[in-house]
Amino acid sequence: MPNANRGAVGFQSSEFEQEYDRPSKSQLKREMEALQKLGEALVAEPRDRVKRVPMPEDVREAILECQQIKDHEGRRRQMQYVGKKMRSLEEDEIAIIQKTIDSWRGASKAETAAMHALERRREKLLADDAALTNLLNEYPEVDVQHMRTLIRNARKEQAENKPPKAYREIFQILKQLQIAAAKQRGEEIDEQELDDEE
Repeated sequence: MPNANRGAVGFQSSEFEQEYDRPSKSQLKREMEALQKLGEALVAEPRDRVKRVPMPEDVREAILECQQIKDHEGRRRQMQYVGKKMRSLEEDEIAIIQKTIDSWRGASKAETAAMHALERRREKLLADDAALTNLLNEYPEVDVQHMRTLIRNARKEQAENKPPKAYREIFQILKQLQIAAAKQRGEEIDEQELDDEE
């Protein structure tokens, strides 16, 4: 018959338990890793974008310097330094940087979607003559003769497997029409961000 008291220490008390007012080591490590990743995200961005982020100058310099380092070990050490600099930031500074990066990601998705919409519209123009009529209804300022010539040349390029010169020019015209329409509506479009197709 097993003894019910075996292994018991008598009475239990919370008298000797310590209470912590600060975060645990695990929590601190998670926060440090999150700041390291935030620094890595900034290093991965183009230099002109990093220069526009509101942050202390010493942090910006560490990030820009890291972007220039090509040597693997040197870059790894510089990334550690960037992480250290990121840990020196105040919570409100970190929040602003995170918000900026999040806005880039959202804008980037919107720009990609806009580019795909332009590509689909170009494909419709090449596939269906009625698509040109729809385009003219939406954008009466389009040079009809020039657009017809481009569509004809783009079809010929595809049929003969030639470089897509007219095909790309149609895309550029569609992009400029979209940018002009957005400006007319008062929307702000970063023309540099809406990259040309590859």
